[in-house]
Amino acid sequence: MTDLSAAHDAAVTDRGRLAGSAYNGDRDLAARQSLYQWQTPRYDLPGLVTEQLSAVRGCVVDAGCGNGKFIKRLRQDRPDLNLLGLDIAPGILADVPGPVAVADVARLPLATASVDAALALHMLYHTPDIAQAVAELSRVVTHNGLVIVSTNSDRDKAELDELWVRAAGDVLGTGRGPARISLSARFSLEKAPAFLGEEFGLVEKIKLPGIITVRDPEPVVAHMGSYQAWADQHDVPFEATIERSRAILVDHITRHGAFEITCLGGILICRR
Repeated sequence: MTDLSAAHDAAVTDRGRLAGSAYNGDRDLAARQSLYQWQTPRYDLPGLVTEQLSAVRGCVVDAGCGNGKFIKRLRQDRPDLNLLGLDIAPGILADVPGPVAVADVARLPLATASVDAALALHMLYHTPDIAQAVAELSRVVTHNGLVIVSTNSDRDKAELDELWVRAAGDVLGTGRGPARISLSARFSLEKAPAFLGEEFGLVEKIKLPGIITVRDPEPVVAHMGSYQAWADQHDVPFEATIERSRAILVDHITRHGAFEITCLGGILICRR
């Protein structure tokens, strides 16, 4: 189990894999983001983050900004803010409104107490040293500054985990196959407060539970396929398992009218 865990952590945090494959463009990230349009209740996560920043003035840095989903919203709703987007993957920054820079959250190219708020949204699980990354976020914000973090629960999308295990088992002929990789496991909603509490005296957790209901298998297939960068970590033929998943979904939707996925994500508001 230790070796499997170490291999998992290495794959999820490997900078070459992240910058060169997983996030060298926004296709895979966008596929994961798009699944939430079928969620009830439907949360406006960029809007929630913008709301949390309502009292903030000055400079906000989005560390691990990805395809700029949050920066674009902030530029629209809060043109008064000075925004900076940072990511380790140059390819995903192509369409993010600037200024942007290639940078690592564990070594932020910012002076101490130089920003009024920092965002680290669905990304801290990708950094090898989470504690160091949290310390860096704490270092760069002002004394009264705000850090907003987001991640998923250990129980998030359990139905997709089960779908993968079943499809992989069918492909391998073993009944049940190996588990699929979990990106957020290292820094889940359950684990995050302990990491954040090392630097921040107040950590408020806002849970965002919901149910995704799809009547077409393709959004789910696209979501599962978006893990292509980690295909070698699944111990099963990746494409064949995706195709078997599609067949299982088609059958399930034909029988039941829909496929439901239980979601649990959340944001954490951190203050000193």
